[in-house]
Amino acid sequence: MKDNLNELKDSEGNLLSPMLPTEVKNYLIDIDGTVCDDIPNEEPHRMVTAQLYPDALETLNKWYDEGHIITFFTSRTEEHREITEAWLNKHGFKYQGLLMGKPRGGNYHWIDNHLVKATRFKGKFTDLIVAKKNIEVFED
Repeated sequence: MKDNLNELKDSEGNLLSPMLPTEVKNYLIDIDGTVCDDIPNEEPHRMVTAQLYPDALETLNKWYDEGHIITFFTSRTEEHREITEAWLNKHGFKYQGLLMGKPRGGNYHWIDNHLVKATRFKGKFTDLIVAKKNIEVFED
């Protein structure tokens, strides 16, 4: 992935955080309730047998094969990493990373110096489309 990053500098020549080329998307994908059954951390025994959601594997692997970055970002804890990796590998998911410990509860507001696009999963993976929605932004 590092080879894909474009080096950026400010007007004084100082390095800035690098960016992916515009054609490469950096997907952060939730697991529970997004690619499989919604299983809470309090019932980890169910994680092993979680049912895969239709189209999740095909769509995410297609994005990976197209050169996009796939990172799973889950509320599961480090205690669940081995179970989670085994489940992802058993089902054949292609991905670059797995981030554990996402805050629980939803209502996420991501503030970043890089462009962030949010897509709410509503039960089915399809190709993404462009839609105009209201968003909250900082005042100028």
